[in-house]
Amino acid sequence: MSASTPPSPAPLWSAAAAYEPYVGRWSRRVAPEFLRWLGVPSGARWLDVGCGTGALSSTILAQCDPESVTGVDLSEAFLDHARAQVTDPRASFRTGDAQALPVEEASFDAVVSGLVLNFVPDQHRAVAELRRASRPGGTVAVYVWDYAEGMQMMRHFWDAAAALDPEGAGGRDEALRFPACRPDPLAALFRGADIGAVEVTGIAIPTAFRDFDDYWTPFLAGGAPAPSYCQALPEDRRAALRERLRGTLPTEPDGSIRLVARAWAVRGTA
Repeated sequence: MSASTPPSPAPLWSAAAAYEPYVGRWSRRVAPEFLRWLGVPSGARWLDVGCGTGALSSTILAQCDPESVTGVDLSEAFLDHARAQVTDPRASFRTGDAQALPVEEASFDAVVSGLVLNFVPDQHRAVAELRRASRPGGTVAVYVWDYAEGMQMMRHFWDAAAALDPEGAGGRDEALRFPACRPDPLAALFRGADIGAVEVTGIAIPTAFRDFDDYWTPFLAGGAPAPSYCQALPEDRRAALRERLRGTLPTEPDGSIRLVARAWAVRGTA
């Protein structure tokens, strides 16, 4: 399959195989820094809300010496992938909505969510659910991509798309659709849920692509907002977008493309 020919459509956030090369590989690099920042003691009971393919859950198991990790997600495809990849007996995965978590009140020491909150329709309700699931004094924490500036792979894509298609691309750009993915709105969401000791920090990781195709190909798989937009374009307009990106991305002499991805993380005490 050539880099200009899109594969079959993938439903939004349901195709684990498409998610991993797009942002899954980068989210796995954010998770260790996020968990170091939280500093949750060993032996804790963790809840991973919107666990997806299991990136954060597997890092908790490897890094935090938990008693248990429970992952919750709406996508059965993601949950199947997580169960296949995360075989530690301390981990379990179940279907559930972040706005109505299928867990008992005050049943976890640490309740976390990675790269999910911006996609939840009622974010206030979701954060209230995170707090409800945490025991009093437990840790509640979330991280999301900085779509406005710091998630450079997406920022370059949408800037190129908007230059060619101002009306069509503007309505899909995560920076415009997800205003909560900034420090002040994140802190306000937590304080509004009566979570105490709220702090926000930025986590930046390198995102190095071997070459242009390594950058471009994940945008052809559908699923997330940018790949869905790219896949839906007619071939001539997709080719124009590809060539504009090829000409504007900062490319090293060896053909590699070195960018940075920043996430905003917020934590507090239930």
